Amino acid sequence: MTEGTTSAAAEGADTLTRLEQEGEIAADYLEGLLDIADLDGDIDMDVEADRASVSIISDTGGRDLQKLVGRDGEVLEALQELTRLAVHRETGDRSRLMLDIAGYRAKKRAELSELGAKAAAEVKSSGEPMKLNPMSPFERKVVHDAIKAAGLRSESEGEEPQRFVVVLPA
Repeated sequence: MTEGTTSAAAEGADTLTRLEQEGEIAADYLEGLLDIADLDGDIDMDVEADRASVSIISDTGGRDLQKLVGRDGEVLEALQELTRLAVHRETGDRSRLMLDIAGYRAKKRAELSELGAKAAAEVKSSGEPMKLNPMSPFERKVVHDAIKAAGLRSESEGEEPQRFVVVLPA
């Protein structure tokens, strides 16, 4: 190995260790919240796409966990921000941690990928740009990725919370 690949490998290992530490801190924080709320849930940690990923899952169908998702994922988004703040408090570094509860975000990601693919197909056939409805940053990212995978470009326009994706022809 050359010196450059050795340092790149060490940097990758450091990043993985840092992300695993973020997941551990987040899991401890979320376990405390589950205890306070008297809710049952198992916590699963992973590292996906250069960010820590923590999921709260339930063996009993997750009916109680739906309270932690809220309407349109509003409670989930708030819990994710609180969890990121808890990680920041412990590490001093900004966290990009993703939180999923009862599979809500995974299901939403699949729906949004399909939306992005359909929008890309429509723009390819019409040749006209298409504006989508306002979305959260997470939702826009998933749609942008789906559009890119379909071979087109997209941009975000507008101001939060009315920021939306525009699909552009090739």
